[in-house]
Amino acid sequence: MTVDTTDAGPQPVPPKSAPDLPADLDAGLRRLKLATVRRTAPEVLLTAKTQRWTPEEVLRTLVEAEISARDASNAARRLKAAAFPVAKSLDSFDVAASSIPPATFDYLTSLEWIRAQANLALVGPPGTGKSHTLIGLGIAAVHAGHKVRYFTAADLVETLYRGLADNTVGKVIEALLRNDLIILDEVGFAPLDDTGTQLLFRLVAGAYERRSLAIASHWPFEQWGRFLPEHTTAVSILDRLLHHATVIVTDGESYRMRDAQHKRGDRP
Repeated sequence: MTVDTTDAGPQPVPPKSAPDLPADLDAGLRRLKLATVRRTAPEVLLTAKTQRWTPEEVLRTLVEAEISARDASNAARRLKAAAFPVAKSLDSFDVAASSIPPATFDYLTSLEWIRAQANLALVGPPGTGKSHTLIGLGIAAVHAGHKVRYFTAADLVETLYRGLADNTVGKVIEALLRNDLIILDEVGFAPLDDTGTQLLFRLVAGAYERRSLAIASHWPFEQWGRFLPEHTTAVSILDRLLHHATVIVTDGESYRMRDAQHKRGDRP
């Protein structure tokens, strides 16, 4: 059956779809690897024509879109390369409940210490926010444009040992030192032998005044002899690590134990 719409009044006009870019322009943007400009240009040009944008407004919109997309892609790549075991944000860190002074926390989150090639050392019992702080600062550094690499101390030494086995340890250390921030978590959880201690010293010495190191340990510095067997090397590591460093001693009840008690409904 045919429906007569002669007297049905004005019909809705479908929205205009953005026309495809001319083939030569599309090919040129592809060759220049301007993927975001190539993807967004049809809609931007249609909007510009409708709203009578100036040429500068069109160009600015396309350039800003390309920069934003590349920044996001680079941040995602740096985040993957950092190898964080979990995602921890600084926004979710309870500064008021921690033993880190607010002014010190503000300084750390400014990331000025990374730009100054200074270090950070967190020392305190398990569950007092050391790892959360390190990972949160590391992720913030990634989003600020810094290259970051996270290790537990055991994983780092294992990585250096593999380099020692195939005679590439020097290249491994130099590759690590291309990062702006190297994070060493759980320092002292496992004792090191003489070779492991020397390898750790080589990294710390290489980073000294060139790159930032951020470490966390439950052992006070005067007790590092418990897991570093050679006294002279241990002193040399601490000497370089602490020369330009913010040192924070954490204390208090374990966050993990408190959370477990809360979930069980136990009294503290």
